[in-house]
Amino acid sequence: MKILFKASSLAVALAILTIPTSSNAANHKAFEHANNNASFLRCGTKHPSAKEAELKERHFNNQRGKPSKPGGGGDTYTPRNVGSVVVDVYMHVITDSSGNGALSNAEISQQMSVLNNAYANTPFIFNLVATDVSPNNEWYTAGHGSSAETNMKNALRQGDGTDLNFYTNNMGGGLLGWATFPSDYASSPMNDGVVVLYTTLPGGTAAPYNEGDTATHEVGHWLGLYHTFQGGCKGSGDYVADTPAEKSPAYGCPVGRDSCTKGKGVEGADPVTNFMDYSDDACMYQFTEGQANRADELSFTYRNL
Repeated sequence: MKILFKASSLAVALAILTIPTSSNAANHKAFEHANNNASFLRCGTKHPSAKEAELKERHFNNQRGKPSKPGGGGDTYTPRNVGSVVVDVYMHVITDSSGNGALSNAEISQQMSVLNNAYANTPFIFNLVATDVSPNNEWYTAGHGSSAETNMKNALRQGDGTDLNFYTNNMGGGLLGWATFPSDYASSPMNDGVVVLYTTLPGGTAAPYNEGDTATHEVGHWLGLYHTFQGGCKGSGDYVADTPAEKSPAYGCPVGRDSCTKGKGVEGADPVTNFMDYSDDACMYQFTEGQANRADELSFTYRNL
């Protein structure tokens, strides 16, 4: 298995901590999307059922090689070189009327560095082109699927399917972030993007999730990747051949855990150091070559990226 490493060194974290919950936002849909084994909500991105994933994969296979059109289809795909795909990033910082949630230019720059280090051996480079700040109490606590989220994105979103709209706020409910998939863009372009808890940026207070890799994880979804524990020990899992099957999310940094011992694609220990698991930020440091290729083809097919 070829592994793609983050540039920063790995610091193994052993403690399993939770993010304090807040009553500011209900995030009911995010709670529904969270894995049942989760002790808290790391990611609110919709976790498709095996049937839903199968249907999405069938559509993906049908779209491959079709003429280019908005929201999907392109010329015949060939894997692209490392660092050859530039993704323009629009950063939307949401604060409350008192300025809570504000981020400095240095903090935003550090987040962009974390993102580019994480994707250093993939085709993707992330280029910050604009930052705006919106003091808005409703948006500051906007939860997944809420009217506040819709209003926020309708007002702020820029660019097209090739552009990453990155929102930071204080969504509450113990949630760290969520994202949309490439295949969602054609039907709901204004909803496209990632939303991240502002205290997860490097140096924030959401330890052990304060080194910027919540953004890495959510951008992985935005590029088309599933969680490494998608499908558990059965079926096609995350549709990536070089990520061993995993029964449930990993918390802390349980290196050596092997939760799947029978079935297809179970060879190897759980990929707990993978960016698409739920491990602590200090534990996560890799995408596999298969993930890089899948993200490349999905974003090419559905985003014309």
